[in-house]
Amino acid sequence: MRHDLLNDAISKLKNYEHSGKKECKLAPTSKLLVDILHVFQKEGYIGEFEVSENSVGGEIRVKLIGKINDCGMIKPRFASKHDELQKWEKRFLPSRDFGILVVSTSKGLKSHIQVKDAGEGGRLLAYIY
Repeated sequence: MRHDLLNDAISKLKNYEHSGKKECKLAPTSKLLVDILHVFQKEGYIGEFEVSENSVGGEIRVKLIGKINDCGMIKPRFASKHDELQKWEKRFLPSRDFGILVVSTSKGLKSHIQVKDAGEGGRLLAYIY
């Protein structure tokens, strides 16, 4: 029984990466999961991914490139101003300038680095390093 679609998908991604697999199938999908995967891809943690629709909720095939050490969802989704992001970096990331936090802003999902540069705030969703 699934309770949290995003957490299940991110955990599966991490487990497949640690077991040495080259591809991971995530099902069912959501728009938020696809947006989080776009941020992971843009930052260089995963390779290409393909979204396919079917009658059961869709499926995403993600190519793994061996760069994920750890990743997870942040619960609850803490609100953060741009000047508070350093506090959350210390809490969720192992060291400075290593890994990213995924932040939901009014302009879409971004990494915490982009949010700090733009001087925005938002809600913390996930981390990866």
